[in-house]
Amino acid sequence: MSEIKVKKAKSITDLYKQNFKTFDFKGTFRESFGEPETNGCWLLWGESGNGKTDLSLQLAKYFSTFQKVHYNTLEERGRESFRLACIRNNMEACGSRFSYESEDFETMKARLSKKRSAKIVFIDSLQYLRITEKQYKELLSTFSDVLFIFISHAKGSQPKGSVADAIRYDADVKINVKNFVANIQSRFGGNVPFIIWEEGARAAELKLT
Repeated sequence: MSEIKVKKAKSITDLYKQNFKTFDFKGTFRESFGEPETNGCWLLWGESGNGKTDLSLQLAKYFSTFQKVHYNTLEERGRESFRLACIRNNMEACGSRFSYESEDFETMKARLSKKRSAKIVFIDSLQYLRITEKQYKELLSTFSDVLFIFISHAKGSQPKGSVADAIRYDADVKINVKNFVANIQSRFGGNVPFIIWEEGARAAELKLT
């Protein structure tokens, strides 16, 4: 049996010398999401009708000020509901930095393999993409310079399904959407709740009182 070659372990000084690429978020986005890395994955989940799509588009619009954004709209498939959500969130302001399509796992990989492809990818939804945990890991390893934001159905207060649960543990930013408010757990700081739709959030709060 051949001897395994072991590299010299890195020191804390080596760690501190490393430069990580991050987004220089400002204002409410920084207060909620911190200063996130430009790759990796986020997970956003919540029950239907609580503001997941609107939050996703608000994030996509903000991200488009930094990089090209691609939105895989598997669930709504570019239907009227998606068009209305885009109108509500003034997505035309993104110009050519925002694109969308409804495509399966292999087609999405082929798109991301092209030159000058988007480096920020929203997947709506994880359940409609129908990937395994192995395929999820393949996606992150193949496109290590891309930030993936997975949108998931919920079962109670948790993401729905074993793959969503695995991604939740892995995700750098975890976002639970309820009553038009996003509650955030970010490894990059921030973590102030993000108001998606103020009027809707107030109305939901009044119902609970």
